[in-house]
Amino acid sequence: HKGTRTRADPPLSSSNLSILSSHTLLSFFFSSYAETVIYRIFYAMDRSGLGRLTLADLRRGGLLDALAALDAEDDVNRVLQYFSYEHFYVIYCKFWELDTDHDFLLSKEDLLRYGNHCLTYRIVDRVFAQAGRPFASGVPGRMGYEDFVWFILSEEDKATDVALGYWFRCVDLDGDGTLSPQDMLHFYEEQLHRMECLAHEPVSWGDVLCQLHDMLAPADEGAFTLRDLRRHRGLAGTLFNILFNLNKFVAF
Repeated sequence: HKGTRTRADPPLSSSNLSILSSHTLLSFFFSSYAETVIYRIFYAMDRSGLGRLTLADLRRGGLLDALAALDAEDDVNRVLQYFSYEHFYVIYCKFWELDTDHDFLLSKEDLLRYGNHCLTYRIVDRVFAQAGRPFASGVPGRMGYEDFVWFILSEEDKATDVALGYWFRCVDLDGDGTLSPQDMLHFYEEQLHRMECLAHEPVSWGDVLCQLHDMLAPADEGAFTLRDLRRHRGLAGTLFNILFNLNKFVAF
């Protein structure tokens, strides 16, 4: 499936129809569910970013195992990889809540309300500058449903390769392949201001930078590369939460 979302249901392949017809829970939101599953598959498996999957991608991504599990399982929610209806419903409802005019497009102001305004203006600006990934919506200045699926999957689990790359590109302001203290401070300044406004105890940038060095041990002091983050992927998401997700930073 490729293209922008419309209100009309997209055509479904015979394999999609087989899955949808054999799991009755899926009938109500069948079009949006099918789209979401496709986006999740390509999010996890399209390593080249070209919009198509190779045989190696299929073997590596676990899709065939997930399809086999669907054949043996009556409850689609027990197949967590790609096909969970509950996962789809959470994604779809969050998009619907943000899309107040229900034109299936999100503005920058819409996305700022995500997660009870947990994200900074500066990171949302970078998302809408398409630094993390070019939008598929085809509408200037608007995020479509496919774009939102990529965003929310990257926001909710920052430890995956795709999410690390997405946020790394957003924070790497000069595009030089490293996150310098200057790059990161640009985002942390807004976090610091928000903490002060909400009466949280502020944490100085110097202390934050020292803690990040201790956690991630970059090969070159003062410059975090994507390789550094992938080497410590369990902690790498914390770097991004510190820089632009206030709720997760305060919890940390």
